[in-house]
Amino acid sequence: MAGLFEGLRAKFAPPVPPEIEKDFVLLTAKRLQAQTRLLYVALLLTIPTSIYAGTPNASFFVRVGLPCIMGIACIFGALDYMRKIDYSSSVGLARAFVRNSTNVSTPLALVCSSWAVFSYLAADPDVKIYYPLILAMGSFATAYCLSSIRVAAVSNLVIGILPITVLLFISGDRMNIAAAVSLLVASSFLLQMIWKEHGQLLDLLKLQRKTQLLAETDPLTGLLNRRAFDVRFAEEAQKAGEREFTMALIDLDAFKPVNDKYGHAAGDAVLRQVADRLRAVCGNEAIPARIGGDEFAILIPAHSKFIDCDQRGALRSAFERPYKVNEIEIELGASIGLARWPVHGRSTQKLYEAADSQLYAEKPVLARTGDAVTSAPQTAEPLRAASSA
Repeated sequence: MAGLFEGLRAKFAPPVPPEIEKDFVLLTAKRLQAQTRLLYVALLLTIPTSIYAGTPNASFFVRVGLPCIMGIACIFGALDYMRKIDYSSSVGLARAFVRNSTNVSTPLALVCSSWAVFSYLAADPDVKIYYPLILAMGSFATAYCLSSIRVAAVSNLVIGILPITVLLFISGDRMNIAAAVSLLVASSFLLQMIWKEHGQLLDLLKLQRKTQLLAETDPLTGLLNRRAFDVRFAEEAQKAGEREFTMALIDLDAFKPVNDKYGHAAGDAVLRQVADRLRAVCGNEAIPARIGGDEFAILIPAHSKFIDCDQRGALRSAFERPYKVNEIEIELGASIGLARWPVHGRSTQKLYEAADSQLYAEKPVLARTGDAVTSAPQTAEPLRAASSA
């Protein structure tokens, strides 16, 4: 049974793709805050009308109690939603806001549905039809405002529309049956629009994510580019405060002769292999980037386990094996410069300068003008993990 439920859910309400899940939560919270604030105010204005329209044949609790409960909830809800909270600053805060909105909307839908159902049952025949009409307008408006949360939108429509629709069907009156059919058709149409809007929103976020990746990624190696790396640096500097983190600059030794001797295609292949090795070394503990030509940079955050390791040795392990291009093995070294925040400075430029100074002092003179070294094909040693360096 559980498998069947999961299968139906995957077909009709597939989960949000992981790569855009955070963006989706943030956007949902922002839209929900703007739409639901107005909804609470609108529902609050209808409370006096609901009390006035209550049928005298119904109990005091139905006529006055349920609308008052709804009004109190709307007052607290409106005040809560009017708080100027920036949900785009925290995914956790936005996710909690969406979850709370779902949890609150369902009981409110139950209160509204109960008022309409009991008022309908107690009303005189000539005015019964007005209660489904009042309820339908409120349920449709609520479902639309909650459209970015499909679960909440569906539950509000089911709780609001289904009970009163059943009563209309079993009444036996042909006009009531026609009204019930109209409610079901309108509800189905609204659900279809909610699903369509949800799909369009996901497509928009996917396109936005793809565009962002293209803007941040080096097209040859797939690593971050200089601009994206500087953004990550600024974010880490803001989070780290006085805690140390490291910037590493890496420049390949004698890379130009590789292009001159074997062609730019071979040089590109070497750069892609360098990127793959840096990714393997860094794992989830550091952020590699290509900042231009044969120059790479690595950001080692304050929380990384590499902070207390031999960082130079760990990074150098990526360059121990020769690079294999078209059955030719090219041995290529690399010079590495390290700079620590805040010891060497409190800006990107200061750390670039400090790391570049170390890199230049380490770079061998022959590497600046000499030829790359080639050797006969041989079995290269596996790349050492950074943690064992």
